[in-house]
Amino acid sequence: SDVGVLIALRAAQGLAGAPLVPLALSILLGGAGARGGTIPVSAALVLFLAPALGPSLGGLLLAGGDWEWIFLVNVPVGVLGVAALVRVPRGVGSPPDPGARFDPAAFAVLAVGLVLALFGAFEATASGWGSVDAAGSLVAGLLLLVVYVLWAPRRAHPPVDLAMVRTRPAALGLGLQVVCSVVAFGTVFLMPVFTESVQGHTAVQTGVALLPQGVLMGVGTWAGQRLAARVPLRTLVTGGFVGLAGASLLLLTLDLSTPLWVVATILSGRALAVGLVTTPLLVALLAPLAEHQLADGNTLFSIVQRVGGSVGVSVLAAVVAGATTPAVAVDRFHVAGGVLVALAALAAVGSLFLREVGPTRRL
Repeated sequence: SDVGVLIALRAAQGLAGAPLVPLALSILLGGAGARGGTIPVSAALVLFLAPALGPSLGGLLLAGGDWEWIFLVNVPVGVLGVAALVRVPRGVGSPPDPGARFDPAAFAVLAVGLVLALFGAFEATASGWGSVDAAGSLVAGLLLLVVYVLWAPRRAHPPVDLAMVRTRPAALGLGLQVVCSVVAFGTVFLMPVFTESVQGHTAVQTGVALLPQGVLMGVGTWAGQRLAARVPLRTLVTGGFVGLAGASLLLLTLDLSTPLWVVATILSGRALAVGLVTTPLLVALLAPLAEHQLADGNTLFSIVQRVGGSVGVSVLAAVVAGATTPAVAVDRFHVAGGVLVALAALAAVGSLFLREVGPTRRL
């Protein structure tokens, strides 16, 4: 069927595209990289600007054409990527390890666990947490991931080496990144529902209103990269989470008559704070790693960010789902906003336990 073909092609697209982010980051972070206390702006933008801009640009694209156009966008992007790749000098990034071996058993546990966990999270968003498929898939996926965490250290060549997060500072940094992903991207997915389904705005109006937050997240990411080398890590991340909690408090003021420019302003303030947090946390994870560990570090960062963010967004979606009237929907969005405030405040407290990292500092 057409749906079956679409799913198969999307799966092939995912298999081809998934390795590109950690490989690209390994190229961008090669040499001194994050171990010097900073990461290139380009690396930070790859991780955070594109996901923030995606929903806005996708909404504008859908408003101006057919849904198939979403897939056509990948053609020029792919061509530009190949053209840029041929200009990358040889020897950039981590060199290959001739002694590395593929571990099919560990790979299967990790891959199936990730697929089930993400499927369960997305299914919960669509069908609710009462769905047997959603809850069962999510629980089974998380259990497999726990098995991998316990089993991988015993493998000679695990697909993703977890040795780098056996220390408390690295584990804390990953945990804070999960919270940041939930707080940051929760509104990226929920606010279009609020502005369109509750307030009655069009997709074009919503896309224009949400576009500034993507741009300002890029600005915040750039600022975070610059400040990471000058401001103590603990101070920068804690301040970012405090700012994120304060900006998220303004979500509790939204109602049916709130102008879109006010919504855009609130989201833009949150986006700036997110940018100040994400880059330093990436530095905190990658700074202690040797160059040959960067690929594993990048991959682990991406996995934690996406799985944690997906599960968190599903929980928030469950909070706002099922409203029978606009007034009830507003109340539920306020509850979701309160959850975001609480998470950001909790992360600010956790950030106080971060250790400094930089050219003269170590985790």
